[in-house]
Amino acid sequence: MFKFILVSLLKKDVGVTALEYVLIATLISALIVVSVELLGIKVGTLYQLVATAF
Repeated sequence: MFKFILVSLLKKDVGVTALEYVLIATLISALIVVSVELLGIKVGTLYQLVATAF
């Protein structure tokens, strides 16, 4: 079933465009996840620094 949908999308120009949009959305999502992860680590470190100061 999934293979049939993928093959039908690749045969059509609209399907290729949709597939490109999915790849772009996946890349943006991955970048957001990595950014939030790194920001969370820095905020956690900052909270720890403030907590030890008091």
